Amino acid sequence: MALEMKVPSPGESITEVEIAQWLVSDGDYVEKDQAIAEVDSDKATLELPAEASGIITLKAEEGDAVAVGQVVCLIDTDAPKPGGGAKDSKEVAKEEKEATSAKEEELESSEKNKEKAEAKTEAPSKSTTPSQKQDTYATGTPSPAAKKILDEKGMEANSVKGSGRDGRITKEDAVNARPSMGTPGKGKRGEERKKMSMLRRKVAERLVSVKNDTAMLTTFNEVDMSAIFSLRKQYKDEFKDRHGVSLGFMSFFTLAVVRALDLYPGVNSMIDGDYQVKYDYMDISIAVSGPKGLMVPVLRNVENMSFRGVEAEIKRLALKVRDGEITVDEMTGGTFTITNGGVFGSMLSTPIINPPQSGILGMHNIVDRPVAIDGHVEIRPIMYVALSYDHRIIDGKESVGFLVAVKEALENPEELLMDNDVKRALEL
Repeated sequence: MALEMKVPSPGESITEVEIAQWLVSDGDYVEKDQAIAEVDSDKATLELPAEASGIITLKAEEGDAVAVGQVVCLIDTDAPKPGGGAKDSKEVAKEEKEATSAKEEELESSEKNKEKAEAKTEAPSKSTTPSQKQDTYATGTPSPAAKKILDEKGMEANSVKGSGRDGRITKEDAVNARPSMGTPGKGKRGEERKKMSMLRRKVAERLVSVKNDTAMLTTFNEVDMSAIFSLRKQYKDEFKDRHGVSLGFMSFFTLAVVRALDLYPGVNSMIDGDYQVKYDYMDISIAVSGPKGLMVPVLRNVENMSFRGVEAEIKRLALKVRDGEITVDEMTGGTFTITNGGVFGSMLSTPIINPPQSGILGMHNIVDRPVAIDGHVEIRPIMYVALSYDHRIIDGKESVGFLVAVKEALENPEELLMDNDVKRALEL
């Protein structure tokens, strides 16, 4: 019986997906629940598992856009699984004979090619008559020394004007020669043309839409990370032993954002037509880099999470992104986004808003910088932070106040994030 495999719905409002990659070939035997393809929607890349065991027949090509519910392959469930038994003597003898015959044909072909190569001779050059001058050269011919210099520069002789007798290119001409703008050298100049995935095309479309449809501005500040460094150094080992996750920077930043959103609820909102929608909960999107690009899973109701809860949830979602198991539902929603370009070495950036949200916090790398402390210059670990926001509904005063609130919490986490009880906040 031939089972028709149809594209399942990967999420609400998604009507079409793209075959990103077949993980099996036409005619392969597949096992039930085996991943047979990766499909891209405009929100995520998901694996398509086989619904039964049998021989597969593909009905769509890589790169094809297929509708939800469309048949993409057939699985012959009556086909026997290929055996792995030993071959009989006749099969072995036949294969050995075919291999020997192929080798003899290859050897014969090689010998013929060799004979043809040896048979080729160069036409005898015309003898030079005594009346001909041996030092006469065609216009543009380089001297041996000039040729060597031009070769080192990757330049062709016809691109240089010779100043020698009969237009010959001298060593001095070669030394003074400069390649013209646009003159290609001898290096590789190939190119690759590859269609972007549906997910990447959708991301590109949304980014352009954000730039065109929002009044996006970015405000900046700097954070002295000394207090967080001190807390992590003192408690990170005990925290990991107790909870099985690391005490990273993200939990501090996420909880600092929760505090700032509570103080400035207008940042935790978005535009819906003529209305501004504010939320009494905080679903924080965390940008995570994965094999398929940047994904933004959502931590739900972060206002109710502890340091342990934030770190555990980020780890769970990051592993799902890495393994390609993140679902559309886990990336849908979100009222505010945090992105950390610092892990890649970024010093400063203007992050783009994640629509339809109205704000995004950009973290950057931490660098020891000289700063003024009580009238003295000290070296402190400093991070630049950036808040991009939609100026249509978030005023400058509100955006700056929000970022200052984040800075205050990060520079004084023990008081503002831990209520002066570090062990209780870290559940130690």
